Amino acid sequence: MEKSADAMGATFTVAVYGADRAKMEGSIDATLAEAQRLDALLSNYRPESEWSRLNRTAASHPVRVSAELFGLLSACLEYSRASQGAFDITVGPVMKIWGFYKSAGRLAPPSEVDAVLKTVGYRHLHLDPAAQTVSFDTAGVELDPGGIGKGYAVDRMVEILRRRGVDRALVAGSDSSIYGLGAPPGEPRGWLVSIRDPRNSRQSAAEVYLKDMSLSTSGSYEKFFQAGGRTYSHIMDPRTGYPAQGTVSVSVVAPRTIDSEAWAKPYFVNGRQWTKAHHPADSRIFFCDAACGWVE
Repeated sequence: MEKSADAMGATFTVAVYGADRAKMEGSIDATLAEAQRLDALLSNYRPESEWSRLNRTAASHPVRVSAELFGLLSACLEYSRASQGAFDITVGPVMKIWGFYKSAGRLAPPSEVDAVLKTVGYRHLHLDPAAQTVSFDTAGVELDPGGIGKGYAVDRMVEILRRRGVDRALVAGSDSSIYGLGAPPGEPRGWLVSIRDPRNSRQSAAEVYLKDMSLSTSGSYEKFFQAGGRTYSHIMDPRTGYPAQGTVSVSVVAPRTIDSEAWAKPYFVNGRQWTKAHHPADSRIFFCDAACGWVE
């Protein structure tokens, strides 16, 4: 049984195998409801969301947030430190001046880039665990959930399936963040998922079996525009304020979808050699730059 629903700017699809139709339908409905709940919590498009309220007020005073949001932001800071700033949840102002907030993109003038860089950087984000508050140390800081929200949502949805006794399912957020729970009938290796060839959308660059594993992909072909003979994608280097260059796509296989989605961006930004030196042993990386292949 399979169902889909839109949330967080993505289409979430859940496919479940089992003998009890009512149980499967109830489980799928619960997971899609969870995606909708997280949209209401984490959306930077909804002014009433907790995420948007934080963006509006945390520069003026510390804001007490839910334990869930505090935990997610704490994880974001850890990704930022470990990636040497290539993953940065404060990239929101840069995304806006490059036109990737609700639109296809525009060439940002250097003066605008220089101006917003003063508000970008995870060191502007301060968490107080004792008070469970979040604050920004300068005006203009804006958090963007785009680099982690879908992965977090997929993991939460998988947790719901497990609690309901589902042991064979595929959960996908717009095909860019996917988790294979167990294995489908007749295929003990897991769920066969294709990694798109970034230079030819009708072909696969690789295939991978997901069995209690996730796959996330970041590619310059997802959102981009061309200007002056160059291609500019939505994947930003938060440290420079400009779109990352040189990489076409990165796919990460990891035990948790939040990890595979979050790490796909810094691997893309920092390049193949940095990725080779820094990726953990429990993940696999498929890299496309001048050539495509698994990073060993």
